[in-house]
Amino acid sequence: MNRRVANIYRLGVKELWSIARDPMLILLIVYAFTLSIYTSATAIPESLHKAAIAIVDEDRSPLSGRIASAFYPPHFQRPAMISLAELDPGLDAGEFTFGLVIPTGLQRDLLAGRAPEIQLNVDATRMSQAFVGSGAVQQIVNGEVTEFLQGYRRTTTAPVDLALRMRFNPTLERSWFMGVMTIIDRVTLVSLILTGAALIRERERGTIEHLLVMPVTPFEIMVSKVVSMGLVTIVATGLSLAIVVEALLQTPIQGSRLLFLFTGALTLASMTSMGILLATFSRTMPQFALLLMLIIVPLQLLSGGTTPRESMPELVQAAMLLAPTTHYVAASQAILYRGASLDIIWPQLTAITLIGAAFFWIAHARFRRTIAAMA
Repeated sequence: MNRRVANIYRLGVKELWSIARDPMLILLIVYAFTLSIYTSATAIPESLHKAAIAIVDEDRSPLSGRIASAFYPPHFQRPAMISLAELDPGLDAGEFTFGLVIPTGLQRDLLAGRAPEIQLNVDATRMSQAFVGSGAVQQIVNGEVTEFLQGYRRTTTAPVDLALRMRFNPTLERSWFMGVMTIIDRVTLVSLILTGAALIRERERGTIEHLLVMPVTPFEIMVSKVVSMGLVTIVATGLSLAIVVEALLQTPIQGSRLLFLFTGALTLASMTSMGILLATFSRTMPQFALLLMLIIVPLQLLSGGTTPRESMPELVQAAMLLAPTTHYVAASQAILYRGASLDIIWPQLTAITLIGAAFFWIAHARFRRTIAAMA
């Protein structure tokens, strides 16, 4: 046992030195856990942010002026006042998302008790802005018309008073959510790349043959890669959580950071084993990259981090229970957002452990056959 532990330790040190001597891998790790997280959390604005709108004012009345002046930042840009002939070309060219047409005689018809129509043209290819912005435009126009006619903005009293209380993210800051979720995605991505690249790099450089003539077993070789690559990833995760998420993004963390890192360490056992498994089916890095694309996209999109699992088809929900990232996302959100403790997330930790053991056993069996074929 002592000899096996010593072999794993020495092989693990070799793996760490191989990473330290590879500037591209170091650059990947640094970028994935710093700039990538910060830009993902801050670069993409809210769905309705400085939306481009154009107004065709054919009425030229005080009411139409009130409507045009009601659109202002940050939700909308200052309206571009255009002619009707410029509306369709502007929408075709993508110059604006919304085109509001105020017809001639709007104010006169309203004062006369008639019901005139205002046309709203929407570029629906900009789906998020089109969906949210259409309702916002309608609400703004109705509010201005009501205030103009009655001298005040009418509000309808609802039969039930709905008291809203935003929990865990009371200010609805998007960066608070995206920063943490990007860390979780990067743990999955980097752990797969590091372990797979380590095995393929040894095969391409011929150093795997040197290991075959040494008194080490495939189990020791695999465990050394899993432990060393997992160690690098978990250290980068901890630093990114403290420096990028908490310091730069100023995201309040509710739960235990150590429990979050422990959950990540359990997940890394599965992900690093999966990386080795993919590497055994690949002979070159381009082949490994193609296989990685087939695995990483479903793991990140269907794990519940981007879209709630409850909104997915039942077949997808059931299938993704076999993925460690599903339970990792659920446990991480519970820890970091809601301050959950071990007595709450133990089902997720149990599932991660069992899935990790299964992945390790499958990867080890495949790795042994690959080593035997090379010998």
